[in-house]
Amino acid sequence: MAMTALAQLAATPGPASLPYCDPAFPDRLLNLHAARPAAWHAGMPVLFVHHGVTRNGQDYRDYWMPHVDQGGFLAIAIEFPHASFPEHLWYNFGNLRSADGSANPRRDWTFGIDDRLFAALREQGITTTHRYGLFGHSAGGQFVHRMLSFGYREHVAVAVGANAGTYAMPDLSIDWPWGLGATELTADDLPALLQFPLTIMAGTEDTRTTGRYFPGGAKSLRQGPTRHARAHSYVRAGRQAAAALGVNFAWRVIDVPGVGHDGRRMSEAAAPLIAEALKGRTN
Repeated sequence: MAMTALAQLAATPGPASLPYCDPAFPDRLLNLHAARPAAWHAGMPVLFVHHGVTRNGQDYRDYWMPHVDQGGFLAIAIEFPHASFPEHLWYNFGNLRSADGSANPRRDWTFGIDDRLFAALREQGITTTHRYGLFGHSAGGQFVHRMLSFGYREHVAVAVGANAGTYAMPDLSIDWPWGLGATELTADDLPALLQFPLTIMAGTEDTRTTGRYFPGGAKSLRQGPTRHARAHSYVRAGRQAAAALGVNFAWRVIDVPGVGHDGRRMSEAAAPLIAEALKGRTN
């Protein structure tokens, strides 16, 4: 299959969209929604944005549109349509396992899509940078931290996961997807994860426990009663794991006062942090 021409994403200032197929999933359509700053050039950073459970990538692109000029980066929201990547197994959980619980080979994990897209952007001369930024909200926050957990970190300059519903705790005694047990990971893999500068953001008002998409099962509730509480549980578990292994701990949790489960406002809170980090970490 021919590689998708991506130049349209950065051809003119403002919004752009195009259909895209990842090489590993040639029959499964993705949509790319870009926000280009006016002063764009190929040496500026790229940020990949991951939407929530309703797969509204264009909305998330629009959330980042006000921030790309001041921040000096190209934002690309990667949309996983329900028709192509149905339900949580394909998106939130990265297609690590099939519906019958069987393990899928690493080449079939959707966690690899970001790295391959970044490689294509570099190959086509759209960016000359060596690392990219990551932001994910809600289901996208689940995707981002689980992606990082499995080693997709080499080309990531900064990563922010916001308001995730559940977490893969850095604990091999808890089975996937609520932990990292019963996967290919071993204790030797944990130090590098715990030393990666991951930022978890939590809206202080993200405390609703009703609604169709709130993960309310027993295993989810063990992580905390609300999304806000679970964010703190995740970082606390990471700190404990780092102490037990005797390694430095680089994660942090940031509360966003007065904000609930709101992708726009969490993007707004993350934008200056991400812009600052991208300035010095992409080459």
